[in-house]
Order: sequence, then structure tokens, then C-alpha cells
Amino acid sequence: MNIILVSSRRATAKTITLGRSHVLGGCMVLVLALFALAALMNYAALRYAAQARDSALLSLFSEAAREDGERTQAYYVRDNLDAMATRLGELQAQILRLDTLGERVARLAGFKPQELQLDQSAARGGALTTRPAEPLSFTELARRLDFLAHQVDDRSDRLGLLDSLLTLDNVKKQLLPSVLPLRIGTFTSDFGWRLDPFKGERAFHEGVDFMAKSGTLIVAAAAGVVVASEYHPQYGNMIEVDHGNGLVTRYAHCSRRLVDVGAVVMKGATIGEVGSSGRATGPHLHFEVRHNGVAQNPARFLRTAG
Repeated sequence: MNIILVSSRRATAKTITLGRSHVLGGCMVLVLALFALAALMNYAALRYAAQARDSALLSLFSEAAREDGERTQAYYVRDNLDAMATRLGELQAQILRLDTLGERVARLAGFKPQELQLDQSAARGGALTTRPAEPLSFTELARRLDFLAHQVDDRSDRLGLLDSLLTLDNVKKQLLPSVLPLRIGTFTSDFGWRLDPFKGERAFHEGVDFMAKSGTLIVAAAAGVVVASEYHPQYGNMIEVDHGNGLVTRYAHCSRRLVDVGAVVMKGATIGEVGSSGRATGPHLHFEVRHNGVAQNPARFLRTAG
């Protein structure tokens, strides 16, 4: 763009050339000037409204300020509600986990979950008070939610530790030979010194005897691994189950052995049948408990079963 300036004082005309940058700069100056003018007019209107007490202008500005405050408050409330909803979802998930843990702990402790009413809210009540109710603010509600979340985390950790301890205790009980090896039978010989039924001499009996009909099922006194299932010259058909920590149970004089070496058996599982094989005067079960190879009195363990 070329601008030609003509003056009576000059003999020749002056030409000014404007490029794109000059045009853009001029537009920016014009826009800034308009903004400055608008701000100046707004300031003048506010000064005029404050000095002249113009009710129309004052109400207009107060309404605009009120709407702006309401929008800000709405955004604040929405953001807080979203955060609280997220926190509430986390608490609900943790409570479901606590319910599951509570049922497991109840079963491990010997209770039925329905007896503890874990799925019901705690019963509460009280008389009406004459004190005025206090509204709960968002800040106070958020603080209480955080405190509740901290309590839920703490209870979850404690309940998880209790569950681990009860599980470990239950495993130990499963590995303790406390179940009678025969469901039907008669106790005929105790652990300790007695007269040998064949020689009539005083001899030490390293187990206990249960008389029963041939073919009566024999069950494992505790969970473990079968380490022997063989015929022994004196014990006859014999089964040994290792329960860990050097504890082994022995079942002798069987008519049949129903498990092989290496089999994993649970407490109360069938492992053989009563017989009179080996050194026996009749069908019965000879039951031993050994710890690190040393015979123990089985009554000390079976007594825990009642």
C-alpha cells in the first residue's frame, strides 16, 4: 500500500509505503485501543453508579456478580461431589473386601457367618434431642470421609492379619493327628508296658490297638504325605503318613492298603482296611504316632479331638 502526501510547502510529493507488517501492527493497536476504551467505559460506569447511586446500574452489576459467584460455587460443588463419589466408591469396595474377610475369619473361628449378621447394618437408636441440628458442610463431610477411610484401612489390615493367623492355626490343626483312625472300633490296648500276647513277657507297646471287623475302613488321623505303603514282617500291611515337622503316623496289620507312596491325603481320608496281617492275634488296627522316630503316646494327640 502506497500513501502519497502532497503539501504546498514542498515542491515534490512524499510517498509512504506500508507493508503487511505495518497493516497488522495497526490492526493490533486498534484492537488494544478498543479494549482500553471498553475498560475505561466500564470503570466510568462503575464510578458513576457508585457516586450517583443509580439503582438500575447497581442491580445490573450486583446480578452479574451474583451469577458469577453462583457459577463459581456450582463448579466448586461439582468438583467436590465428584471427589466424594470417587472416595465413596473406594470405601464400598473396601467394605465388600471386609465382608469377605469377615466370613472367612468366622468360618476359621468356628462360627457361621449368618450368626454374626455381617450383611446387616448395626442397630442404633436414641431419643429426640432439643438441641438444634447443625448442618454438615462439604469440608466437614470430606474430613469425615477421610477419617472413615483411614479406619476402614486400619480394620482391613487387622482383619487380614487375624485371617492369616487363623489360617496358619487351621493348617497346623490339619497336620496334627487328632482324628480317630477308625470310626467304628473298640479300644483294646494302651501305649506303654504290657504283657506280650504271644510270649507272655513284659514288653513295651509303642502304639494303641483298636479291635474292629476285618475290612473296616481306616482313615488318616491328619493331613500329610504317604511315605510308606508296604508289607512288614511284624506290622503286616503297613502305611506311614508324614505330617511334617518330624511327625509320622503308622497304621499296621491292614488287610488292604488303599494308598501308594507319594499320595497326598487329607485328614479323615480313607487309606486302608482293618485286617490281621503280620504279628496279630486277630483283626485290629495298631496305630502309632512318632516324632523324629521316637514313639509318642497317641492319646496325647487324639485327646484334642474330644
